[in-house]
Amino acid sequence: MARGKKCYACGRELVKKNELGLNKKLIDPETQTFYCLECLAEYLEVDVEFLLEKIQEFRSQGCVLFDGGER
Repeated sequence: MARGKKCYACGRELVKKNELGLNKKLIDPETQTFYCLECLAEYLEVDVEFLLEKIQEFRSQGCVLFDGGER
């Protein structure tokens, strides 16, 4: 899913669907600029644990942007 996408801030390759989904959910559904979890946390001025909780929350709501979301 994330192949070829790199973190805008640090350049790390993004390999998890959840990282892309979180960027789309929290920044903009049409974004072409993606951040890894650590850089996204810094950008949003929150901690990584908060972002991991948001992933679980969105997943439990069935959001298809995250692994385990309903299709």
